[in-house]
Amino acid sequence: MAFQKAVKGTALIGGGAIATVFGLSQFSQYRNKHGTFVHAQAAEAVTVPIKNDFPTREQQILALKTTSEFDVLVIGGGATGCGCALDAVTRGLKTALLERDDFSSGTSSRSTKLIHGGVRYLQKAIMKLDFEQYKMVKEALEERANLLEIAPHLSAPLPIMLPVYKWWQLPYYWFGIKLYDMVAGSQCLKSSYVLSKSRALELFPMLRKDELVGAIVYYDGQHNDARMNLAIALTAARYGAATANYAEVLRLLKTTDPASGKQRVCGVRCRDVLTGQEFDVKAKCVINATGPFTDSVRKMDDQEVPNICQPSAGVHIVMPGYYSPDNMGLLDPATSDGRVIFFLPWEKMTIAGTTDSPTDVTSHPIPTEEDINFILNEVRNYLSVDVEVRRGDVLAAWSGIRPLVTDPNSKDTQSISRNHVVTISDSGLITIAGGKWTTYRAMAQDTIDAAIQAHDLKAGSSKTVGLQLQGAEDWSPTLYIRLVQDYGLESEVAQHLASTYGDKAFEVAKIAQVTGKRWPIVGKRLVSEFPYIEAEVVYGVKEYARTAVDMISRRTRLAFLNVQAAEEALPRIVDIMAKELNWSEQKKKEEFEAAKKFLYYEMGYKVKSDQLADSSEISLVPSDIERYKKRFHMFDKDKKGFITILDVQRVLESISVQIAENTLHDILNEVDLNKNGQVELNEFLQV
Repeated sequence: MAFQKAVKGTALIGGGAIATVFGLSQFSQYRNKHGTFVHAQAAEAVTVPIKNDFPTREQQILALKTTSEFDVLVIGGGATGCGCALDAVTRGLKTALLERDDFSSGTSSRSTKLIHGGVRYLQKAIMKLDFEQYKMVKEALEERANLLEIAPHLSAPLPIMLPVYKWWQLPYYWFGIKLYDMVAGSQCLKSSYVLSKSRALELFPMLRKDELVGAIVYYDGQHNDARMNLAIALTAARYGAATANYAEVLRLLKTTDPASGKQRVCGVRCRDVLTGQEFDVKAKCVINATGPFTDSVRKMDDQEVPNICQPSAGVHIVMPGYYSPDNMGLLDPATSDGRVIFFLPWEKMTIAGTTDSPTDVTSHPIPTEEDINFILNEVRNYLSVDVEVRRGDVLAAWSGIRPLVTDPNSKDTQSISRNHVVTISDSGLITIAGGKWTTYRAMAQDTIDAAIQAHDLKAGSSKTVGLQLQGAEDWSPTLYIRLVQDYGLESEVAQHLASTYGDKAFEVAKIAQVTGKRWPIVGKRLVSEFPYIEAEVVYGVKEYARTAVDMISRRTRLAFLNVQAAEEALPRIVDIMAKELNWSEQKKKEEFEAAKKFLYYEMGYKVKSDQLADSSEISLVPSDIERYKKRFHMFDKDKKGFITILDVQRVLESISVQIAENTLHDILNEVDLNKNGQVELNEFLQV
């Protein structure tokens, strides 16, 4: 009995004969239907001309103001909203999109960075005989293949290891992962395989060795989520969609249908957040694609409508790259409280997450110390005892709000599917809710199909399968070499530009500043340890970035990789943006403070500071604090904001004092309260 209970609780898929019937009954049909790859299965070629470049934001605002009526108006600039705009405009529909913040400023930039079908959803589909969840996984695996094809510069397959610590678990995990491959059919990225203990440790040397019997490796996709979202928005703009960030919808406009006498949504009243100017945008069809804010827009239409969205918070942390191999992720399928934790290499760092807990809807979700420690504890369970998992190694942390579709009375968000639903109100407002990042294109297709039918729009079928996104057309894996050879960029910077901008990387390289050094010839870095260069800030303004937060979090990903590095780069970023956007000194100050506040609250700086401050109280009078600050800066000659063992050795040598290196290391380790290998000012004052 205990054995059966353990099997049911820990088997990733399990279900034996049920799984076989469930999977194989669909497999033949799936392969026949989807055997031809992405480009061959695309609908008829897009007939809408694509521009060489996208309009400026000012031109987009003008188009929104002067167009008498759009066919489709999308509210929301996340992955789904931008996907709807791209789907609509490539069908020949006159399309507009409004986003009150920045593109991808919400959930779409705060994901696990995976493009996946959802192994755990397949588990639930089998265990609960839930055909809807099974269809969602099948659809997601199809969309995974498409997304990897249409934006190869922003995405790539990633092997993920599932370590096994009990012999009897091996066949269950193996069967489940093989079923995952099977559901993907001809679009399986690479076949999963079993590893011996020694081979698993060779590929993932940080793994806990005790009781390890082997591992299973399967493949999913990984991407740069915020840049992917932006690529969708820019592609829609190049096809002619009037897309604008920082354009807030204030209310819905309605008119009376002369035939039925009913009130119908016919547009929105919106406000340009940057100028404060208000104007109307008329449209035959309005689509609500606002993620966690779905119900707030629905209530603009009808105050009495019940909620259909139950938000769930997912926290992620970023740790140094040495916590994981360069090209191998890790999956913990059964954490201490039944969640799933991923441990993934990303942008030369390591992402760990996610949590899953009910939350209130907010534009500024904040990661909590409790969630961060939960993730750290789960990571410790899987890493070798030789690897000290330190709280101070958390370089950034964020919380994203998943827009799960649920019964309003349900509180168990872990059992909720991310299936999407399309609803149409009595007044014609179309809402797309739920779903997941990977299936954004299919969600958009379903939404525009519903819009065409409900509003009698004249358009054909979707054309977005196989439609390449901004930067993909002339990209190749060796494109970065041309950037090095033609422009004199560092190899690391060139690789970063190629994998961020694709074939548009040359436009960034062209405006890169001369360094004044023998090598690299061009490309001044914003911070020394990351490959982001100053030219990206200039180009980011062209890509509709209008705040310093846009730049540190979504045009570059500095805030998501290292909050201290982002703060270090802020002054230069603000200066460059000020020049491009004609900011006053007051505006520069406001942007700097807003960005620091963003880093402090939303990217984990606060919880790190709180954790440090809570470890001991500082009880010094102001004069003492000033005196010790001067001493701290004597050690921190380079003004890094922290002291290392090299700094201490330099000062000791200058005053002819010798201390054994081991002794010095022990002393600094005791002073280093947050165990990140550095002594910050707070720690210095506390000691």
